[in-house]
Amino acid sequence: MGNNITSGILVALLGIGICSCSGDIVEPEDTSGKMRMEFAFSHPESATRATDTAFENGDNVGLFVHRESQPLEIAGNVVNNECLTYDGKNWKASRQLYWDKGDYGVAAYYPYMEEISSVTDLPFEVATDQSGAASGNSLSPYEASDFLYSTKRLAASSTAVNMTFRHIMSKISVRLIKGEEYEGDLPEVAEVYIHNTVPSATIDLTAGVATKAPKGASKTIKARKAATNTYSAIVVPQRLENRVPLLEVVMNGVSFLYESKFLFKPGVHHLVNLVIDKNPEQIKIEIGGEIVNWN
Repeated sequence: MGNNITSGILVALLGIGICSCSGDIVEPEDTSGKMRMEFAFSHPESATRATDTAFENGDNVGLFVHRESQPLEIAGNVVNNECLTYDGKNWKASRQLYWDKGDYGVAAYYPYMEEISSVTDLPFEVATDQSGAASGNSLSPYEASDFLYSTKRLAASSTAVNMTFRHIMSKISVRLIKGEEYEGDLPEVAEVYIHNTVPSATIDLTAGVATKAPKGASKTIKARKAATNTYSAIVVPQRLENRVPLLEVVMNGVSFLYESKFLFKPGVHHLVNLVIDKNPEQIKIEIGGEIVNWN
C-alpha cells in the first residue's frame, strides 16, 4: 500500500525563503517622538535547539501590529505582514518600524508567507511527504508544515518585545518496537505513513487556530525519520470518527498496517508505539502519551 503512494506537495501556499522587497521608493517620514519597534522571538523548541526545530540564521517571521482599539485586518494596520529576518542574534525588518504612544496588538507567525489572502481564513497545507531535508533557502517539508503563532497585547515600548511561539498543528511520533516473535533486528530504514487525514486547513491569524478544510480530501502523509526507529509528522488538527487505515510501516518490502480512530489535537504531540511482530497482521499499538506544546 505504502509503495504506491506518491509524494505530496511541499506546502502549497507558502512563500517560504528570503523576504522580498517591493522596490518602491519610500518617502522619509517624521520619526520624532516615536520609539523603535524591536522584537525577540523564541521558538517552542529553543530549549532543545536542533537544526530543523529552532530558529536559525536566515529564518523569516511574519509580523502584524494593529491599534488595540482596532481589529486586525488584511491591510490598514500599523504593520502589515512585515517580514523579519533572523541574523543569528537579532530580528531585522527591511525598514525601521516605529511605535506611536498607545496600546497595540501584535500577531506573529512562522514560516513567513509573502502573500496573505485573509487574516481569518488563511489557506495552509502541510506537506504530504515530510521525509525530505531542507534545500538551499527552503525549509524542510516537515518544518514548513509546522505553523507557529504568537500574539501579545502591550503598550508601546522602547525595549524589545519578547514573544514565544506555540505550535497550532498536531504532531505524531511513531516509535517502532521489536516484538517477541520478530526475527532479527528492525531495519535502520523504514517508511512510515499516516493515512486518511486532510492536509489542508485554514488559519485564523487573529486567534492562532487551524481548522481542517471542510471540503478537503483525505490523503497520506509520509513521516520523516526523527531518531532511531522513530518517525514523526505534522498533521492538521482533526478527528477521525471511524476506524480507518491509520498507520502503515513498510520494512524490507513488507507492509504492516494498523487501523484505528484517532483525534489529532491542536498543539499536541501524540506519542505512539507500534510493536512489530513476525506476522504483519499482528501489529500492536501502545499509546505512549501526549505532550502539550511540545519542545
